[in-house]
Amino acid sequence: MRIFYCTCAILALLAQSAGAQTDGGYTIFVRGIPIGRENISVQAGADGSTVTSQGSATAPISSVFRHVEYRYGADGNPRSFAFDGQIGGADVSLRTTFLNGSAATEGLQNKTPLNVTQPFSPGAVVLPTGMFSGFVHLARRLASAKAGDEIPAFVVPRTEIRSRVVTVSAERMQRATELVDVRRYELSFIDAAGETVVNVTTSATGDLLRVSIPSQLVEFVRDDFAGATSRTDVHSNPGDVAVLIPAPGFNLGATVTIPAKAAGAPASVRRPAVVLVGGPETHDRDTIVAGVPAFGQLAGTLANAGFIVVRYDRRGSGQSGGRSESATLGDYADDVRTMVKWLADRKDVDGKRITVIGYDTGAWLAMLAASRDNRIAALVSLAAPSSSGADFALEQQQLQFDRMRTPADERDARSALQKQLNAAVLSGKGWDRIAPELRKQADTPWFQSFLAFDPAKVADNVDAHWLLVHGDLDKEVDVAHAQRLTTAARNGDAESVDLVVVKGVNHLLQPAVTGDVSEYQKLAAKGVSPDVSSAVVGWLQRTLPESRRN
Repeated sequence: MRIFYCTCAILALLAQSAGAQTDGGYTIFVRGIPIGRENISVQAGADGSTVTSQGSATAPISSVFRHVEYRYGADGNPRSFAFDGQIGGADVSLRTTFLNGSAATEGLQNKTPLNVTQPFSPGAVVLPTGMFSGFVHLARRLASAKAGDEIPAFVVPRTEIRSRVVTVSAERMQRATELVDVRRYELSFIDAAGETVVNVTTSATGDLLRVSIPSQLVEFVRDDFAGATSRTDVHSNPGDVAVLIPAPGFNLGATVTIPAKAAGAPASVRRPAVVLVGGPETHDRDTIVAGVPAFGQLAGTLANAGFIVVRYDRRGSGQSGGRSESATLGDYADDVRTMVKWLADRKDVDGKRITVIGYDTGAWLAMLAASRDNRIAALVSLAAPSSSGADFALEQQQLQFDRMRTPADERDARSALQKQLNAAVLSGKGWDRIAPELRKQADTPWFQSFLAFDPAKVADNVDAHWLLVHGDLDKEVDVAHAQRLTTAARNGDAESVDLVVVKGVNHLLQPAVTGDVSEYQKLAAKGVSPDVSSAVVGWLQRTLPESRRN
């Protein structure tokens, strides 16, 4: 149902005081990776409201919105919509006028004239693709909605579909040390292609905080709620202790989990330790995806098995200092080494039995750290990609196209643009053929290091014991990646290499039926599979037995 791929829903406004104006910045995430942002302004007066937004997003959205404007009458019905920008590298300029039940759209799309008139229902949601601005007003409209309410949605410029409020629930989000009461609305949008679920989170007064499209791994989050400490599911284990760990020039906020049986143990007892490593795109130390705090749960399981475990906020987010905008994969790997050193310096840690466990692209950081630091005795990669960063970015883009049922011609245009972006980032040449807004999003130290990263080359220099774990139902990083990475590891310097493919497990390391992203929210089991946990714990106990201490 591709119309929901980063769409903007404009609904009738609730009554607002004359002259009221609000402004806000929002970040767009795909698969946890920040790929763009929108700056939104709302001006309300006695004669109606005007919404404007500007922004851009790199692949797979590949859109630039130079100027977007919505006008509403005092009755809450839309009067006009205007867009000037790019979609998939093609220039688009159009205007839609809403009058007497008809939506008339005219303009240019990639130099092709567009002139379409379609009926629309009064009070319908207006959905121009490529942006989220209208969810600001959807949030205000939902403040008075209840489960079962239906709202027609007009998809600019051609069709109208149905949307329905499925559930309304009260939750609490943590922002730094502050707890905020929020409401979460589960919405169902239905067209001929099927159903798409969209979750909208608002403040108690109707301000938009977050939009999530689980089946497409897309999120749109207000900037002050995008950090690691802004989350609804904060996982806690017995033995969890919050700590600040010194890094060069800043501190890293972390949680260390101490085994219960360690309490009261003699100071001479030293235990094995584990560092849990999320990807540079991971904002939460618990690695919460689709409501599953994978690292929070895994830390508890490892602690129960006698390991001291540390998980931490990515630099530049949550309680960690540092600047993420200038960080590379190498910098993030240095943060892993900071965690290893901190553990090695503890009197209750056996410095010869320190393991790093990386999930998804976090495994790349764990690999880099293990290739540079001989204090790391063992490496565990969970659901890790084996492709180069440039190839992996293209692969993930194709998966998004499949989930959205993107037409072939649109796929071709967006794929070509992504390849242009990749080449420009890696070579520093060809930026004159790419919109400046997209360059601003893509031309960063992190993305350059991501595209250039080659797991096979790094694997050559890993001399630790290595375990690779992958779910056979992983539809985000296919199990073939584990097989290729295992081959690369065995061709390198690793002391030993083992591969475990866990049956019936998806990319979130959960028991699953199909493994498809669309079923994440529907799965009854909301936790890391015991088969995954036991595979990791058992391997560590066999590979790094206590006798290795001396």
